[in-house]
Amino acid sequence: MTDRVSRLPAGEAGGTPRRRVRVVGIGSGGPDQITVEAITALRESAYAVAAVKGASDPLVDLRRQLLARHAPGVELVGVADPERDRSSRSTSSHVGYRGVVLDWHEARSLAWERVLADRPGDVAVPVWGDPAFYDSTLRIVDRILARGRLDFAVEVIPGISALQVLAARHRLVLHEIGGTVTVTTGRRLAEVVAGGADNVVVMLNADLPLEDLADWHIWWGGNLGDAGECLVAGRVGDVLGELRGHRERLRAEHGWVMDVYLLRRPVAAG
Repeated sequence: MTDRVSRLPAGEAGGTPRRRVRVVGIGSGGPDQITVEAITALRESAYAVAAVKGASDPLVDLRRQLLARHAPGVELVGVADPERDRSSRSTSSHVGYRGVVLDWHEARSLAWERVLADRPGDVAVPVWGDPAFYDSTLRIVDRILARGRLDFAVEVIPGISALQVLAARHRLVLHEIGGTVTVTTGRRLAEVVAGGADNVVVMLNADLPLEDLADWHIWWGGNLGDAGECLVAGRVGDVLGELRGHRERLRAEHGWVMDVYLLRRPVAAG
């Protein structure tokens, strides 16, 4: 599918500039984290698009605030996000979960395609953090192009990811000297640890399944970049209850919680 996608700047020598879809990383939540390049991309777009989840979506509201500050006059067009099957029967296995997500991507791409077909001009898609980390936007855009009904060039503008903000807030280097860092999701954490990873950044957390890692060290950040961001570090067994309390508090206060953390295996004696 991706071999049909052009990610070159719009326009060719002697030709008509192609319409552009810009996938714009906007940082992890703070309005000052967006880059100058990203601001320029937003300002040059005719409008922006965002998926709307439910009658009230605070993350869409934050995108509107960011546009009002950095690209005034650029409208944010909300697209109702299709329902996703979240039943344990469908998502308990990796294969089942992948199938559910692919079905959801297809439905979302059709909804976005209808908006792009109805509204001409260059469009920006503001993406939390960086489009390269656990975000489906580029896959959605690829599906639209693969159907062949619309033609446009795709530009990707990188953003500051939650991984970077976590490291900065805790004054961390994410890996040991000459070591590695594994980036995974909460869903696959146990699998990654069982495979021998000892330095793990974890994203997309439905909960904190850390009871079996009590002696590991954790550096945790919740709603990073937001005015209400929260940081905790320590031995997992000592801070797990505190972490869960902060997650529930952030969800209650803001209507959403996004957290990321680094786990490091304890060094064996000797």
